[in-house]
Amino acid sequence: MSKRYALAAQKRERAGKGVARALRREKRVPAVIYGDNKAPVLISLEENQVFLEYMKGHMKTNLCELKVENETVLTLVRDIQCHPATDKIESVDFMRVSPKTTIHVKVPVHFINQETSPGLKAKGVLTVTAHEVELICNASDIPEAIEVDLGSAQIGTHLHISDVKLPKGSATPKNAGNIALASILEPKVYEEPAADAAPAADAAPAADAKKGDAKKPEAKK
Repeated sequence: MSKRYALAAQKRERAGKGVARALRREKRVPAVIYGDNKAPVLISLEENQVFLEYMKGHMKTNLCELKVENETVLTLVRDIQCHPATDKIESVDFMRVSPKTTIHVKVPVHFINQETSPGLKAKGVLTVTAHEVELICNASDIPEAIEVDLGSAQIGTHLHISDVKLPKGSATPKNAGNIALASILEPKVYEEPAADAAPAADAAPAADAKKGDAKKPEAKK
Protein backbone atom coordinates (compact mmCIF):
# COMPACT_ATOMS: atom_id res chain seq x y z
CA MET A 1 0.00 0.00 0.00
CA SER A 2 1.31 3.46 -0.92
CA LYS A 3 2.46 5.66 1.92
CA ARG A 4 0.44 8.78 2.61
CA TYR A 5 0.98 12.29 3.87
CA ALA A 6 -1.50 15.10 4.57
CA LEU A 7 -1.74 18.75 3.59
CA ALA A 8 -4.30 21.39 4.53
CA ALA A 9 -5.72 23.45 1.67
CA GLN A 10 -8.01 26.44 1.22
CA LYS A 11 -10.38 26.93 -1.71
CA ARG A 12 -9.85 29.95 -3.95
CA GLU A 13 -12.45 31.41 -6.24
CA ARG A 14 -10.34 32.79 -9.05
CA ALA A 15 -7.43 31.76 -11.27
CA GLY A 16 -4.93 33.86 -13.21
CA LYS A 17 -1.42 35.25 -12.94
CA GLY A 18 -2.46 38.18 -10.77
CA VAL A 19 -4.19 35.91 -8.24
CA ALA A 20 -1.19 33.54 -8.23
CA ARG A 21 1.24 36.40 -7.56
CA ALA A 22 -0.93 37.67 -4.71
CA LEU A 23 -1.02 34.20 -3.14
CA ARG A 24 2.77 33.85 -3.37
CA ARG A 25 3.20 37.20 -1.61
CA GLU A 26 1.14 35.70 1.21
CA LYS A 27 3.49 32.66 1.32
CA ARG A 28 0.90 30.39 -0.25
CA VAL A 29 1.16 28.11 -3.29
CA PRO A 30 -1.62 28.07 -5.91
CA ALA A 31 -2.79 24.55 -6.80
CA VAL A 32 -5.58 22.64 -8.48
CA ILE A 33 -7.35 19.30 -7.93
CA TYR A 34 -8.63 17.56 -11.07
CA GLY A 35 -9.68 14.13 -12.38
CA ASP A 36 -12.20 11.41 -11.53
CA ASN A 37 -14.70 12.98 -13.95
CA LYS A 38 -15.29 15.87 -11.55
CA ALA A 39 -14.90 19.61 -12.00
CA PRO A 40 -11.46 21.02 -11.11
CA VAL A 41 -11.16 22.69 -7.71
CA LEU A 42 -8.86 25.69 -7.24
CA ILE A 43 -6.98 25.66 -3.94
CA SER A 44 -3.95 27.15 -2.21
CA LEU A 45 -1.48 25.61 0.22
CA GLU A 46 0.90 26.91 2.86
CA GLU A 47 4.29 27.38 1.18
CA ASN A 48 6.42 25.96 4.01
CA GLN A 49 4.35 22.79 4.33
CA VAL A 50 4.53 22.08 0.60
CA PHE A 51 8.29 22.74 0.54
CA LEU A 52 8.91 20.34 3.44
CA GLU A 53 7.10 17.51 1.66
CA TYR A 54 8.79 18.36 -1.63
CA MET A 55 12.25 18.09 -0.06
CA LYS A 56 11.43 14.57 1.17
CA GLY A 57 11.30 13.51 -2.47
CA HIS A 58 8.09 11.50 -2.32
CA MET A 59 5.33 13.81 -3.54
CA LYS A 60 4.95 12.06 -6.91
CA THR A 61 4.93 8.52 -5.48
CA ASN A 62 3.09 8.90 -2.15
CA LEU A 63 -0.63 9.62 -1.90
CA CYS A 64 -1.67 12.95 -0.43
CA GLU A 65 -4.75 13.39 1.76
CA LEU A 66 -5.78 16.94 0.95
CA LYS A 67 -7.96 18.45 3.63
CA VAL A 68 -10.12 21.03 1.88
CA GLU A 69 -12.51 22.68 4.32
CA ASN A 70 -14.69 19.82 5.65
CA GLU A 71 -13.65 17.29 2.98
CA THR A 72 -10.60 15.03 2.63
CA VAL A 73 -9.62 14.25 -0.96
CA LEU A 74 -7.21 11.42 -1.80
CA THR A 75 -4.82 12.67 -4.47
CA LEU A 76 -1.46 12.17 -6.15
CA VAL A 77 0.80 15.01 -7.30
CA ARG A 78 1.22 14.91 -11.08
CA ASP A 79 3.08 18.15 -11.68
CA ILE A 80 5.16 20.62 -9.66
CA GLN A 81 6.28 23.95 -11.14
CA CYS A 82 9.33 25.63 -9.59
CA HIS A 83 10.84 29.05 -10.23
CA PRO A 84 13.87 28.62 -12.54
CA ALA A 85 16.11 30.93 -10.49
CA THR A 86 14.98 30.52 -6.86
CA ASP A 87 13.62 26.93 -6.98
CA LYS A 88 10.57 28.11 -5.01
CA ILE A 89 7.47 26.03 -5.68
CA GLU A 90 5.11 28.10 -7.82
CA SER A 91 2.21 25.70 -8.41
CA VAL A 92 1.11 22.09 -7.86
CA ASP A 93 -1.33 19.88 -9.76
CA PHE A 94 -3.13 17.16 -7.78
CA MET A 95 -5.05 14.30 -9.41
CA ARG A 96 -7.93 12.63 -7.59
CA VAL A 97 -7.38 8.88 -7.16
CA SER A 98 -9.42 5.93 -5.95
CA PRO A 99 -8.60 2.28 -5.18
CA LYS A 100 -9.38 1.50 -8.84
CA THR A 101 -7.19 4.21 -10.39
CA THR A 102 -4.36 2.87 -12.56
CA ILE A 103 -1.58 5.32 -13.39
CA HIS A 104 1.82 5.67 -15.03
CA VAL A 105 4.37 6.79 -12.44
CA LYS A 106 8.16 7.12 -12.33
CA VAL A 107 9.72 5.15 -9.48
CA PRO A 108 13.35 5.52 -8.27
CA VAL A 109 15.83 2.66 -8.72
CA HIS A 110 17.87 1.63 -5.66
CA PHE A 111 20.95 -0.60 -5.85
CA ILE A 112 21.39 -2.85 -2.82
CA ASN A 113 24.17 -5.15 -1.51
CA GLN A 114 26.91 -3.19 -3.21
CA GLU A 115 29.26 -4.08 -0.35
CA THR A 116 29.09 -7.80 -1.20
CA SER A 117 29.29 -7.50 -5.01
CA PRO A 118 32.30 -9.50 -6.32
CA GLY A 119 32.63 -7.11 -9.23
CA LEU A 120 32.76 -4.01 -7.04
CA LYS A 121 35.14 -5.74 -4.61
CA ALA A 122 37.45 -6.31 -7.59
CA LYS A 123 37.47 -2.54 -8.18
CA GLY A 124 34.84 -2.70 -10.93
CA VAL A 125 32.96 0.52 -11.67
CA LEU A 126 29.17 0.69 -11.29
CA THR A 127 27.68 2.68 -14.17
CA VAL A 128 24.01 3.52 -13.65
CA THR A 129 21.97 4.12 -16.81
CA ALA A 130 18.51 4.47 -15.21
CA HIS A 131 17.94 6.27 -11.90
CA GLU A 132 14.16 5.87 -12.24
CA VAL A 133 11.78 3.70 -14.25
CA GLU A 134 8.23 4.32 -15.41
CA LEU A 135 5.73 1.76 -14.11
CA ILE A 136 2.04 1.10 -14.54
CA CYS A 137 0.43 0.34 -11.19
CA ASN A 138 -2.58 0.92 -9.01
CA ALA A 139 -2.58 4.34 -7.35
CA SER A 140 -2.95 2.75 -3.92
CA ASP A 141 0.02 0.42 -4.51
CA ILE A 142 2.78 2.65 -5.85
CA PRO A 143 6.14 1.12 -4.80
CA GLU A 144 8.64 3.29 -2.95
CA ALA A 145 11.43 2.07 -5.25
CA ILE A 146 12.67 -0.73 -7.48
CA GLU A 147 15.48 -2.64 -5.77
CA VAL A 148 18.33 -4.05 -7.86
CA ASP A 149 20.40 -6.66 -6.01
CA LEU A 150 24.13 -6.43 -6.78
CA GLY A 151 25.09 -9.13 -4.26
CA SER A 152 26.37 -11.57 -6.93
CA ALA A 153 27.16 -9.13 -9.76
CA GLN A 154 30.55 -9.67 -11.39
CA ILE A 155 32.64 -7.39 -13.60
CA GLY A 156 30.99 -7.43 -17.02
CA THR A 157 27.46 -7.78 -15.62
CA HIS A 158 24.77 -5.80 -17.47
CA LEU A 159 21.48 -5.43 -15.61
CA HIS A 160 18.11 -4.83 -17.28
CA ILE A 161 14.56 -4.45 -16.01
CA SER A 162 13.96 -8.11 -16.95
CA ASP A 163 16.54 -9.11 -14.30
CA VAL A 164 14.53 -7.45 -11.52
CA LYS A 165 11.45 -8.71 -9.71
CA LEU A 166 8.95 -5.88 -9.93
CA PRO A 167 6.66 -5.10 -6.98
CA LYS A 168 3.34 -6.94 -7.00
CA GLY A 169 0.81 -5.36 -9.35
CA SER A 170 3.43 -3.28 -11.19
CA ALA A 171 4.47 -3.53 -14.84
CA THR A 172 6.47 -1.51 -17.33
CA PRO A 173 4.70 0.06 -20.33
CA LYS A 174 4.54 -2.21 -23.39
CA ASN A 175 6.63 0.14 -25.49
CA ALA A 176 9.37 0.51 -22.84
CA GLY A 177 11.33 -2.56 -23.93
CA ASN A 178 13.98 -4.21 -21.78
CA ILE A 179 15.23 -1.09 -20.00
CA ALA A 180 18.98 -1.06 -19.19
CA LEU A 181 19.56 -0.23 -15.52
CA ALA A 182 23.29 -0.53 -14.84
CA SER A 183 26.59 -2.23 -15.69
CA ILE A 184 29.72 -3.16 -13.74
CA LEU A 185 32.71 -2.35 -15.92
CA GLU A 186 36.43 -3.02 -15.81
CA PRO A 187 38.32 -0.36 -13.85
CA LYS A 188 40.34 2.06 -15.94
CA VAL A 189 44.10 1.68 -15.44
CA TYR A 190 46.05 4.91 -15.28
CA GLU A 191 49.40 4.74 -17.04
CA GLU A 192 52.24 7.11 -16.23
CA PRO A 193 53.34 9.12 -19.28
CA ALA A 194 56.71 8.07 -20.78
CA ALA A 195 59.72 9.89 -19.33
CA ASP A 196 60.83 12.86 -21.43
CA ALA A 197 63.86 11.90 -23.58
CA ALA A 198 64.95 15.51 -24.00
CA PRO A 199 67.39 15.59 -21.04
CA ALA A 200 69.25 12.55 -22.45
CA ALA A 201 69.50 14.23 -25.83
CA ASP A 202 70.78 17.41 -24.24
CA ALA A 203 73.40 15.41 -22.34
CA ALA A 204 75.05 14.13 -25.55
CA PRO A 205 76.44 17.51 -26.74
CA ALA A 206 77.70 18.16 -23.21
CA ALA A 207 79.58 14.86 -23.21
CA ASP A 208 81.09 15.68 -26.63
CA ALA A 209 82.21 19.05 -25.33
CA LYS A 210 84.01 17.39 -22.43
CA LYS A 211 85.84 15.07 -24.87
CA GLY A 212 86.90 18.07 -26.94
CA ASP A 213 88.34 19.77 -23.88
CA ALA A 214 90.30 16.64 -23.01
CA LYS A 215 91.98 16.66 -26.46
CA LYS A 216 93.21 20.28 -26.17
CA PRO A 217 97.03 20.44 -25.57
CA GLU A 218 98.22 21.98 -22.33
CA ALA A 219 99.57 25.49 -22.61
CA LYS A 220 103.39 25.70 -22.31
CA LYS A 221 104.68 27.43 -19.23
